[in-house]
Amino acid sequence: MTMQTDSLKDAALAAPPSVDKTIFALSGGFIALFCLWALVDLKGLSSAVDIGFAFSAKYFGLYWQILLLATFLISLAICLMPGSKAKLGNLEKPEFSTFQWGSMIMCTLLAGGGVFWAAGEPMAHFISPPPLFGVEGKTAEAAFPALAQSFMHWGFLAWAILGSLAAIMLMYYHYEKQLPLAPRTLLYPVFGDKAINGPIGKIADAACIVAVVAGTVGPIGFLGLQVSYGLNALFGIPNEFATQAVVILVLVGIYTASALSGITRGIQAMSTFNIWLAGALMLYMLIAGPTAFIFESYFQGLGVYLTNFFPMAMYRGEAGMFGEPGWLGWWTVFFWGWFLGYGPLMAVFVARISRGRSIRAMIILLSLVAPLVTNFWFTIVGGTGISMELAQAGTVSAAFEGFNLPAALLAITQNMPMGFLLSILFMILTFVFVATTGDSMTYVISVSMSNSDTPSSKLRAFWAIAMGLTALVLVSLGSSGIGKLQSFIVITAVPVSLILLPSLWDAVRIVRLKGRELQG
Repeated sequence: MTMQTDSLKDAALAAPPSVDKTIFALSGGFIALFCLWALVDLKGLSSAVDIGFAFSAKYFGLYWQILLLATFLISLAICLMPGSKAKLGNLEKPEFSTFQWGSMIMCTLLAGGGVFWAAGEPMAHFISPPPLFGVEGKTAEAAFPALAQSFMHWGFLAWAILGSLAAIMLMYYHYEKQLPLAPRTLLYPVFGDKAINGPIGKIADAACIVAVVAGTVGPIGFLGLQVSYGLNALFGIPNEFATQAVVILVLVGIYTASALSGITRGIQAMSTFNIWLAGALMLYMLIAGPTAFIFESYFQGLGVYLTNFFPMAMYRGEAGMFGEPGWLGWWTVFFWGWFLGYGPLMAVFVARISRGRSIRAMIILLSLVAPLVTNFWFTIVGGTGISMELAQAGTVSAAFEGFNLPAALLAITQNMPMGFLLSILFMILTFVFVATTGDSMTYVISVSMSNSDTPSSKLRAFWAIAMGLTALVLVSLGSSGIGKLQSFIVITAVPVSLILLPSLWDAVRIVRLKGRELQG
């Protein structure tokens, strides 16, 4: 590193953290207006969101499918390049142990969705199989395709878009070229300095922040609804707004305190706790549950997944390329929009905690190891539910009727040995998962509108509390308020997916450059 670069870096570190007021106003103002519109005219907001959702799914769904597939395949190709051995972040030794690093990534990216969707999605596909497979629902033939479709939505493509190519770019440009650790840096290869200092960059950052706030407020609000439902089912506590509000406020208090303690303490400690708890629950369900069926389902489901990988990834439905999205829009395109919305800021988080790691190690963890672990988790939880349903119809599906995700999870856990305790532990697991995500997203939002990797405590506290209050406002309107925010995530994915596009070629360029440096 040159003396001039060292001086620039030292100056940046010495400068007190400041906030970009334009990005703050754009992102904060948009979220405030969304909440105000929901309070004043929820019906009008619902109509507008539904129109935007249908438009996004219809005209961007194919692009998203290609983008995610290309990101995954290019990530695998990069692993074979000599430059993938290069370490990024200007650290010879990683800041976190491999276990701590993997724990933070797994917990942050899985969030609460990885618990309730693990129970609900396989069951949904088992009851009403994806059109691609053409099997009859609620039969043994529907079990493996149901898991395979869940593997597609929570597997290789989803994980790759959440921090592989984009994280390589951000680590290179930030730690070696001193560009901001923010989404606008992903546009640098296209727009140059205009992306860093011009309005394009500010709009890009604000769009990504709005997408992540929407994507995080959704799980916070749903957690309030889900835990309230669970407390009512287990303890008879009234399932009403007061209970939901208490759950959300406790959650906000925990992840705000964690956020203020710093990334090396709060996020890391909660992630480690959650990984141990999730591992213990996995082991218990594996032993006490239908062990043989779980292993058979995992490998058979993977077989169906890999055999049909490209047809599933590029499935467009009977209506054709530009027809009504139907099943595709409410499943695959919805998930792709959700994960794309997280993409740039998750890459910021991955870049921050992966210093000292090689490019190859990052891709292997994000694009291969994490998806396979996630798929096994879905098999243990969702596969157990399918096994129960095959043994006695209605055991889980009756509770799940109306797409009741928390009811599906409770139906599975309560039918296990020590079901009451297991149900409580799963609620705790979900709670800490969402708290970890709230903490990490508070950090990356604050970093994206600051001039420092260590944003001020006040800024982090503001966003932590703001997301909680937004969730409270929308929950007060009932599940429809949070539901519309979830649908809105797909709309925010439209601009965010364009911001991720340069990573397809620039990450390859960076790895080739690193390869030449290693050889030289």
